[in-house]
Amino acid sequence: MNPRFAFIAAPLLVLAYGVIRILDGLDGSRGPGIAWTTGHLAFIGALVLFVPIFWRLRQMAGGKALATMSAVAGTAGIVALLAQFGIDIVIGFMAADHDAMGPLFDQVQAVPGVQLAIYDAGPYLFYVAQLALVIHAAFRKEVKAWTPVLVLIDLMLPLIDKDLIPVGAVFLLVSFWPLARREAPAARHALVHA
Repeated sequence: MNPRFAFIAAPLLVLAYGVIRILDGLDGSRGPGIAWTTGHLAFIGALVLFVPIFWRLRQMAGGKALATMSAVAGTAGIVALLAQFGIDIVIGFMAADHDAMGPLFDQVQAVPGVQLAIYDAGPYLFYVAQLALVIHAAFRKEVKAWTPVLVLIDLMLPLIDKDLIPVGAVFLLVSFWPLARREAPAARHALVHA
């Protein structure tokens, strides 16, 4: 996959998820329905694109043990989030209305290990690894010094209020834009010599 595409498309899909999530909540509840499913699919698309992003950031961070451990941890976090969002979609299809979703979530989260792996700990690997990789790349001067600051803002805004996800996605897009532009000459060079 072209890393340039991933660096642009992933933040845009997070932005789409955030906007759809806000729209889904305008009636006072989120899910189930088309907005619930579409928003979750947008975020799943972003997560899939973060796999090549993490491994490209690993290269920018020098590809040594710390960068590799961060990329592996980030990929594990992606798997946990994919499971979480997959569960959300399935429950959205199973539930007749928003109130019926709660007991279904309770059943899933009651399965031993699920709460910890898919909800409480696993997803944080994605966020911590993302920040670790851009900090490491910044120390190697592979990305601008402000890139980790923008990524941190993106990661912190949803903790303040999940309705700030679209704003955070814009910060992420701004932080990834130079990386996408940087990948463009490499992609063109590969095409010329293919």
